[in-house]
Amino acid sequence: MKADESLPAGAEQLVLSGENSSIAQYRAVMQQAVDEACQWLGRRQMYSGCSVEHLAGQVSADFTGSGAGNCRALQHAADLFLANAVAPHHPWCAAHLHCPTLTISHAAEVLINAANQSLDSWDQGPSATMMELKLIEWLRSRVGYPPGDAGIFTSGGTQSNLMGLLLARDRLVQAVWGRSVREQGLPPDAHRIKILCSEAAHFSIGKNMALLGLGWASVVAVRTTETGQIDTVELERAINGLLGAGDHIAAIVGTAGTTDAGAIDPLPALADLAARFDIWLHVDAAWGGALLLSARYRHWLAGLERADSITIDFHKHFLQPISCGAFLLRDDDHFRFIHCQAEYLNSESDEEQGIPNLVGRSLQTTRRADVLKLWMSLDALGTECFGALIEHAIQLASETAQRIRGMPDLELLCEPQLSSVLFRFASPNLERARLDELNRNLADSLFNAGKANIGVTSLGGKVCLKLTLLNPLCILEDIDALLKMITTQAHAGLASSLEASA
Repeated sequence: MKADESLPAGAEQLVLSGENSSIAQYRAVMQQAVDEACQWLGRRQMYSGCSVEHLAGQVSADFTGSGAGNCRALQHAADLFLANAVAPHHPWCAAHLHCPTLTISHAAEVLINAANQSLDSWDQGPSATMMELKLIEWLRSRVGYPPGDAGIFTSGGTQSNLMGLLLARDRLVQAVWGRSVREQGLPPDAHRIKILCSEAAHFSIGKNMALLGLGWASVVAVRTTETGQIDTVELERAINGLLGAGDHIAAIVGTAGTTDAGAIDPLPALADLAARFDIWLHVDAAWGGALLLSARYRHWLAGLERADSITIDFHKHFLQPISCGAFLLRDDDHFRFIHCQAEYLNSESDEEQGIPNLVGRSLQTTRRADVLKLWMSLDALGTECFGALIEHAIQLASETAQRIRGMPDLELLCEPQLSSVLFRFASPNLERARLDELNRNLADSLFNAGKANIGVTSLGGKVCLKLTLLNPLCILEDIDALLKMITTQAHAGLASSLEASA
């Protein structure tokens, strides 16, 4: 094909196409990118230790008119991005639900990016659309939902939770006020709309209720038990109190895997209450949903099949590259609350012919084929191997807790429930405020030195450290070394603090 003279020289190598020169350039660029990634993976440091100030001065958006070319641009990215990226595959990178990733999922990313399909309309991604529908069917069967394909892949838990709360809100408004929020907006007394969740529910619940126009005041946080699950006695009391005051409850939100403790709410009891009071039940299983693949721990999700909607994240314990999540809906009819039609995407004619245009059930329009990552991972590993990787982390958390119980300088704050461990450095000679500060500074100092990334949170009014163990290659010896480093650093910080106050 002859190049248009109005285009820059070498344009055929800049855009991915079927031309031989484009394919050759693609191979060269991808090989260089893989080489740079492999070099980064081979480094043993968790983080470079670069400070905010140093990175702010080092990263500059100075782009030239002529451009640096692909090779130099890749080198620039390696020097700026990779050199100062946190290594989630490092065994001491354990602050968040930030997982290492499956090798096969990176091959999927290559195919996703090369094909550049969009899942808003059938004619922009036919194979990807069908794969998503089939994988949603498969996920529903693992949950125990009725046969069907009511669900959609999302960017993650926050978006999936937003969808569940949006549908719950609109269902309630339709039932109570006979009003379509989509067409008429919220009713004048929308302040009467409430949702209930535990005090340990993900912050996106409140954030999403604010986005839905109902505000943080619409969220009634119910206290938790000592083990972090929602207190169902208090929940029932709250339900009766709200209804007695003339409020309307849009949803009960259960959590299968709270961010810190990994607690799983008693889903059967929540489902019973939701059924008795005719309230939508949404379960945020962004983390705990991975137990769908576990033969040993699947029973921890008993009652999930009774939820009206479910959030699952695959970029957590399913070990997928960010971003990748799903929203599952028990009754397909409820998608009507967000269904919109655009003639050029999902026309009535298409619907009459049974052509699946997924834009009608998504909050997004353009949407990448993230389904391929999970599809290829399940195909490559199989459910048994996949489940074993998840179970390893749960067992490791239990063994880590046992180690901590045997260390006089460390205090275990609660028993692990999924694969997070909450603990702290403890010294009988320090008052709580100074001990809290010491633990917080401990995590900061380890990160700033590029040695480890451990979480900081609070439980029972105590600042504590958190290990979120998702890495299937992390073993107890890695944890032993990390705990030793934590205590050594803590004693150094304690000595420094005592000297400063002397």
